[in-house]
Amino acid sequence: MNLRWERSLASDKMGFLCHRPDQVPVLLWLLLLILAPGREQSGTLPKAFLLLEPPWSRTFKGEKVKLTCKDDHSWVQGYVSWYNNGISLGSRPGTIQIDKSGYYTCKTPRSSLSDPVHVEFLSDWLILQASHPVFEGDDVTLRCLGKKEKKTYEKTFYKNKEEMRHHSQSEVTIHSVSMDNNEYHCTASGESVLGSWTETSKALKIQVQELFPQPVLRARPSQPTEGNPVNLKCETWLPPPRSYIWLRFCFFREDKVLEPGWSNSSELQIPTMWSEDSESYWCQAKTATPHIIKQSLRSQIHVQRIPVSDVNLEIQPPGDQLIEGGDMVLICSVAKGTGTIAFSWHREGTKRSLGRKMVRALSAELRIAAVREQDAGRYYCSADNIQGPILSKRIRVTPRIPASHPILTVKTPRALAVVGDVVELRCEAQRGSPPILYRYYHEDVILGTNSAPSGGGASFNLSLTAEHSGNYACEADNSLRAQRSEAVTLSVTVPVSRPVLTFNPAGPQAVVGDLLELRCEVQRGSPPILYWFYHEDVILGNISAPSGGGASFNLSLTTEHSGNYSCGADNGLGVQRSYMVTLNFTGQKDLPPELKYRSSHLGLSTSKVIHITVGFIGCLLSVSGLAATAYLVSYFRTQRKSGRLPATGTPSYSPKEHQEPSWSGPCSTDPHTPPHSEPPAVMEPQPVYSNVNPGDDNLVYSQIWSSQQTKGNPARSPRTHRRNEEPAVIYSELKKAQPEDTAGQAHEDPAENYENLPCAPSALDH
Repeated sequence: MNLRWERSLASDKMGFLCHRPDQVPVLLWLLLLILAPGREQSGTLPKAFLLLEPPWSRTFKGEKVKLTCKDDHSWVQGYVSWYNNGISLGSRPGTIQIDKSGYYTCKTPRSSLSDPVHVEFLSDWLILQASHPVFEGDDVTLRCLGKKEKKTYEKTFYKNKEEMRHHSQSEVTIHSVSMDNNEYHCTASGESVLGSWTETSKALKIQVQELFPQPVLRARPSQPTEGNPVNLKCETWLPPPRSYIWLRFCFFREDKVLEPGWSNSSELQIPTMWSEDSESYWCQAKTATPHIIKQSLRSQIHVQRIPVSDVNLEIQPPGDQLIEGGDMVLICSVAKGTGTIAFSWHREGTKRSLGRKMVRALSAELRIAAVREQDAGRYYCSADNIQGPILSKRIRVTPRIPASHPILTVKTPRALAVVGDVVELRCEAQRGSPPILYRYYHEDVILGTNSAPSGGGASFNLSLTAEHSGNYACEADNSLRAQRSEAVTLSVTVPVSRPVLTFNPAGPQAVVGDLLELRCEVQRGSPPILYWFYHEDVILGNISAPSGGGASFNLSLTTEHSGNYSCGADNGLGVQRSYMVTLNFTGQKDLPPELKYRSSHLGLSTSKVIHITVGFIGCLLSVSGLAATAYLVSYFRTQRKSGRLPATGTPSYSPKEHQEPSWSGPCSTDPHTPPHSEPPAVMEPQPVYSNVNPGDDNLVYSQIWSSQQTKGNPARSPRTHRRNEEPAVIYSELKKAQPEDTAGQAHEDPAENYENLPCAPSALDH
């Protein structure tokens, strides 16, 4: 073996390289990888690469070749480091010109050392050239070239000494080359004056560079803790001339593909790592066209476990807001701890745990449904991830109890509740957490409130009035839920007031034979009421009013019935007696002088006028009212004579269009009216009935008027007169002329056929 020694200087370090001539490229490259200055041992910097001009790695001696150093960023600016056969040529520009054979490399500040390129300058007549650069999977052009080209008959290419093909051209293309040790050469043959000849080229190995280096798997962090994510990166790169090629990546745990499999991303994040994930990881990178696949070395990732610490128990809702019947949630958590953690919950005084869960999380919860009063106590929890259980602090839980439906009792000083009595309303809830607020209601209207700070019941005192009859209830509220009691009915008995005795027909005098109604009525008093009627303190009779109100007693008058009358009322709380009313008799019915005067002044027949007053007070029709009536009679007669008013039927206008007559005269008061009676108020007369020619051949117009006198407030409606009002009634008629009247009579007395007739009050009430 022919050995030769060469002294090599690299990175300012001395060393010797022993090699055979055919081993120079490999040994030199290994030396450069180890000793090249600035070489990044991590391999994270991409390699620089060399471009040749012309693009042939072998040429004839005496020619020159330009070398250009480039990295993956851009064309190199400034100086780069150049090496020939491992010996530094110093810092030179990015492009140099060479004419000597050797292995050339370069390095930029932003790259690692390029792959060596073997450039040959040969003095042979025939050479075989290969294009440069060539990367894995590329197509390579081989050119068979003579120094002084002469006419040749044929050129033949050989691979590993085997003929590839006969080709009349001087070039051949090899598709999709790989990094192998194949050798190529060519021959050229021809004829000259001296005869035929054949030339053979020197053998050539195609310098194929890696399309991309073997990927390296990086893990960040390299020793993750449980529960934390890990980022995996499959690092490799493409040379700038082949940057258009797409790389795809895939990651593996042991022999299992990690999701999502092959993708265009060189990175993969594992969201959570656990102690059982401590295994070997590796990645692959590949190209689609050409199909080149490379895989990284396997990297062991060790996942660290952190023991649990700071165990804490939280209760929802908080202990002071937990309500009986509701759900309670116990939340156990740890500040630190990785891996699968075993949580358990306990109540002090019980041997068995309330629950247990195994989770890969820093907290877990346990729900206890429908908490009861007996669930009160102190609670705690524990956490363990194989380092030993750690206990939390104890928390006291006391469920609050909503108030139950309260019971309302009404305590009265006697069997019957009477106006003026003080009653006690007692409200009490049998269960409920204090404090409890009690509210008291009368017909849903709140009467008042009071509180029971320590629980139990509470009382409310009420001084009764007549308005306090009705339904009572109470409510218990301890801010959890308000509960209402059943309704309790209370009847407040109102003593009867002094009754008022009235006569019907009313008036200061009566006539023997009249049917007299004695009316006795109280203004207030709870029913039933029993009324007694007296004549000179002798009982005439009694009548009951079961629903309250007044009662009447009818008496047919005789001469013995003159004297004083009174009545009494009793509802079980004592008899109340009315004031005395004196009744006098006369021999005939007569009108008051004032009515007689007004009737005679108008030409009316007094024997046909009767005035009736209900009660003690009578009001007379005023002069203006009679005058208005007389005018109305005259108006109708005139209308009929002129033919504008039909003899029968209803007029074309409503009677309401005429102004109603008013009561303007004073009212006379009976001297026997009881002292406590209120003065009457005169009300406007109200039309009850009116008609024109109502069907009677002798009548032209008829009308009923009613005026009411109200005791007390005169503003009260006249329709509510049954108790407090005394109506006065006038029934008016306008008769037409008799048949014997002269047809040509020009003037008639408008009052001749006018009458005021009595009308029963009972009919008007309806």
